Amino acid sequence: MEVKIGVQYSARELIVDSNQTAAEVQKAVLEAVSAGDSGILDLVDDRGRRILVPVNKLTYVEIGEPESRKVGFGG
Repeated sequence: MEVKIGVQYSARELIVDSNQTAAEVQKAVLEAVSAGDSGILDLVDDRGRRILVPVNKLTYVEIGEPESRKVGFGG
């Protein structure tokens, strides 16, 4: 699962490849946001590393499947 996270005052977005399902990521985001400004979004990438982002610095979270690249003239 590919998760893109926009962070306030950052020119680049965080891109996390996770083994979590879309429902699990959505649940983590909703729980963090419901905690208010003290909430922290906690995700685990496909290598087992933890990504912690303070909710008060989030601008957006995009949850989706990684885009498959098409190769050749048919793409």
